[in-house]
Amino acid sequence: MVENRIKVLNEIGKTLTSAITLNEVFEKILDKMAEIFDPENWSLLLVDEEKNELFFKIIVGEVSDYLKDIRLKIGEGVAGRVAKTGKALYISDVAKSRFFSDKTDNESSFNTKSIICIPLKIRNKTLGVIELINLKNVESLTRHDKITLSTIADYVAIALENAKNFEQINQLLIKDDLTELYNSKHLHKILEKGIKNALASETCLSIIFLDLDSFKNINDTLGHLIGSRLLTEIGKFIKKKLIEGFSASRYGGDEFVIILENTCKKVAIKYCSELQESLNKTVFFSKDNLNIKMTASFGIATFPEDADSKERLLYIADKRMYKVKNNNKNGISYS
Repeated sequence: MVENRIKVLNEIGKTLTSAITLNEVFEKILDKMAEIFDPENWSLLLVDEEKNELFFKIIVGEVSDYLKDIRLKIGEGVAGRVAKTGKALYISDVAKSRFFSDKTDNESSFNTKSIICIPLKIRNKTLGVIELINLKNVESLTRHDKITLSTIADYVAIALENAKNFEQINQLLIKDDLTELYNSKHLHKILEKGIKNALASETCLSIIFLDLDSFKNINDTLGHLIGSRLLTEIGKFIKKKLIEGFSASRYGGDEFVIILENTCKKVAIKYCSELQESLNKTVFFSKDNLNIKMTASFGIATFPEDADSKERLLYIADKRMYKVKNNNKNGISYS
């Protein structure tokens, strides 16, 4: 029995170094856990730090479809309690537990009898929990059983932490550090992919090239520190205006590009007009009594109506933006 568990743990260790997706890592590791302990259902829940909630990442069992959209507050139910305290719970009879919540049972018409819930911890920070439901003879689990469960949970936590670190590194490579929008290098990749999708689905793709008007005056009169802070705020402003299927990048200096996938020119013009109107009404740094108001010059180009390549699309949108810039500024050009 001990030799079998050592073998399973070795296999889990190899899984962590395999070139597979994070979900596959989770599933393979937790399948091994299920192989040893044979629960009726099991699930992996992760912490959403912004909302202070747990959400189901993986659910294995007959009720998976009922639970996938359910969220639990940290502290709610057995899983919420384990996420809050960072301590495992072994409950052989949920009817006798003050921590059990029947929320998920009510949603799925499932009958939970026993629960084992193990925290996923890295450096005393709980990233999520593993739940094993309706395990036979919970009360007879040995010390070695609990060590095995804890070790497997540690493997899952390591995989999760590695994935988060990889994502953070990846974000540094593709994001502009000042505005947190995509950088110009990644813009070209998004645009290239968007055009391929547009060709395949026979739809349109539009871009908006915008340049802040008289931004140099901000640097000259208020200093480059305020100028940099203003670019950060402009980045936040643009990000808030994005909707599903739209993305934005800092092209360079005070120039920005917004990519509007599945969007024809008529819709792009409407969106751009609303963006321009909102920018004109926005007052930046009012708390600092600076009360800065900005306008921008906008150029719109649409694939395939205006151009047949990303280079040509950027060129035309840029050229139209400069037509506004060299005229009265604070306007939109789309032809």
